[in-house]
Amino acid sequence: MQRLIHPVHNRLLASLSAEDQALIAPHLVQIDLERGRLLYDPGDRIDIVYFPHDGVISLMTLMENGAAIESATIGCEGALGLMAAVAPRQSLSRAIVQTPTRAGRIRAELLHEAWEKSPRIRDLVDRHTEALYGHAIQSVACNALHSVEARFCRWLLTCHDRISSNTVALTQEFLADMLGVQRTTVTAVARTLQAKGAIRYRRGVVDIIDRQVLEQLACECYGVIRRTYERLLPEG
Repeated sequence: MQRLIHPVHNRLLASLSAEDQALIAPHLVQIDLERGRLLYDPGDRIDIVYFPHDGVISLMTLMENGAAIESATIGCEGALGLMAAVAPRQSLSRAIVQTPTRAGRIRAELLHEAWEKSPRIRDLVDRHTEALYGHAIQSVACNALHSVEARFCRWLLTCHDRISSNTVALTQEFLADMLGVQRTTVTAVARTLQAKGAIRYRRGVVDIIDRQVLEQLACECYGVIRRTYERLLPEG
């Protein structure tokens, strides 16, 4: 199975006509987001929309006791906060930069003006919302029904599709939060995958060695989510 994308640009922006791009491009600011940067917490007003070019942003669902688990990821196939193009919105989850990310950012009210003028932009917003919803509900089932190893493999593949490197730098704490498990469980699973030749694991760093092994060990949810994005969003 080949990678979902070659993350060299944002697919949503690349799919727009020159006329539609002209509505957005003058207002886009290109930025570099460092790993671990908090973009939104639940209840925050979404004033800025981010279009990743290379990298991953995690959407985390938070519990009152401080527990958290990842519900979806956003990379160069989509955008963070895109529904704010329709009307003012508050964030429903914590959005945190998972890997170093290059992105374009635009103020939500300026994107709303482009949304009002362009049927194509309105259609992309609708399709992206549906794809992200499909991603989130599949994650709910995955987190409840599949093993930590299978979910870890799914997550690594999803991340690999959205970055231009075979190396993912992450802390044990971050991985534990994303998978909803203890740090010791993360270490045990990572060592098992290393023994199977899929990855090389160092403290805080995962090198993807054999993608095919990861695909064999991942649960069905990786393919389901990938096909949802392929069906709903443009290849660019």
